[in-house]
This record gives sequence, structure tokens and C-alpha cells, in this order.
Amino acid sequence: MDASTTKLIQPTTDLTITQLNQECLLHLLSYLDKDSCRSFSLTCHRLREVYLDPRLWSLLLFHSPSELRRENYVLGSSLRYLAVTWHSSRVKVCNIEDWMKNQFQKDLCSKHESLVSSFLERVCTMCPNLLSLTLSGCGHISDQEVICVLQSCSRLRSLHLENCVRVTDLTLQALVLHGAGLHQVTVDFCRNVTQAGLEMIRERRPDICLTAERSAGMIPDSKPDKRTQATTQTETYAEGPNVLLMTSLQFP
Repeated sequence: MDASTTKLIQPTTDLTITQLNQECLLHLLSYLDKDSCRSFSLTCHRLREVYLDPRLWSLLLFHSPSELRRENYVLGSSLRYLAVTWHSSRVKVCNIEDWMKNQFQKDLCSKHESLVSSFLERVCTMCPNLLSLTLSGCGHISDQEVICVLQSCSRLRSLHLENCVRVTDLTLQALVLHGAGLHQVTVDFCRNVTQAGLEMIRERRPDICLTAERSAGMIPDSKPDKRTQATTQTETYAEGPNVLLMTSLQFP
């Protein structure tokens, strides 16, 4: 190859990354994790604009509630798939009934107990086109937050709840009222979901593919007043001839 040919195939100008169009830059940034994407966006104004484009954030995965504190993601109408999954020994502390926690456990939970709830409130107002929601190990969310998502995100197709101990049959009732678009629902290891609630879903919404591993077979929470009443009854009968019968009963 002679010098004249080499000169012809050489570009006349050097193309920088910021000269790529929006679609190309969105595609490039989609390969980065949230932290890297945010760091990349701080290098110049052009890349910051791409970072803030809602189209970049159709999928969000969080592996612990603490990740919700980081300013490394953008919520918007383009969000379709959202998952907050927490697999940690601290989840066991979150799952303890509030009235049974000691002060250390309460202090531990106080640092993160409102994180997922507050985040879901933002999702309800900013992400109406959400298609799939997964919440696993989120022991502090209640029926109220899940119901709000069902009411606000009418396009929701899939709802996966795992080890969410405060979720009850109220959420199942809301699936019938507000989950018109739902096709798949999972409520695994949610101990306050009852068999009656699951049967109600299967009867009234046979179009939903419902799975509920262990949920209805677990020991549900009892209210403090019921515990007190059960303890009083045990003490009363302990003085009579039925002492062996009553002391053998276990109240959840």
C-alpha cells in the first residue's frame, strides 16, 4: 500500500465520544453499572445529559436497601423492571415482630426501616409504566406501599414478594381491585398471608399465575393483646387440673 492510498483511508478528523449521537451514547452507558455510569457522567456536561435521560433507566436492580441512598440512578417514566432484593443476616432482625425486638434490634432497624417505603412512594409518582416489581427481604414494607404501587402503576404485569413479613391478605384483596393487568404474582415466605386469602385470589382471578411457597403454612404474627390474653389464660388454667393441657399449647 503506497502513501497516497494510506492517506485516503485515514479520517480527516478525530471523533470524540461526546460527538456520538444520543442513541449511541445511551447504548454505551447501558453496559455500565450504576456507580460507573454516574462517575462517567461527571466528566462533562454532554455525558451528564445522557445520564439523566430516562431511557437509560428502564431496569433497576438493588441488592440492599442501603443502595437506595446512593445518587447513582434516575427514576422516570421509562422504568419497566424494578427489583429490591436483600439477602443478609440482618433480614432476620427485620422479620422479628416489633414488640419482641430488644433495643439493639430496634436501633439496627431504625437506620433503614423507611428506605424502601420512601423509595416506593417515589416510584408511585414517577414510574407509571412499571411492568415488573420484585421485593425480597424487605421486612419493613407494609400493605400500604404495595397497594399504592398497584393503584399507581396500572400496567404492572408481574409482582414478586418474598420474605415480606408485613404483607397480609389486604395486599391480596388489592390485587383483585387494582391489579387488572397482573399476569404473575408470587408471595413466597410471607407469613401473614393466609390460605383463605390465596384461595380468594385463585377464585376471583383465575387468570393470575399465583405461587405462594410456604406463606400460608408459616406461623403468623399475633397482636400483643392476643399474646397477653393467651398468657393470662395459661396462668389461670395452670392453677387447675388442666395444667398439663394448657401449658402444652404454643401461642405464636
